[in-house]
Amino acid sequence: MAIDIEDPRITRINRTGYPETEKEPYGEDFFGNEVFLGDEILVLDDEFFLKEMLSTDAIEILRHFGAIEINAE
Repeated sequence: MAIDIEDPRITRINRTGYPETEKEPYGEDFFGNEVFLGDEILVLDDEFFLKEMLSTDAIEILRHFGAIEINAE
């Protein structure tokens, strides 16, 4: 007795045309980098910065001046 099981990734591609669900946009950071919901950002005053695009030095400087690290929501 054969069981017909399809990989969930194949099912998603057949249903949506994409291997992964598209991320919801959050906006552009101070440097113009596209930020999506769930990305790690540093927030300082009214500006935010995409953490993965910052150097270690830049992250430390932002933290020194009071930036907080959150997930984009």
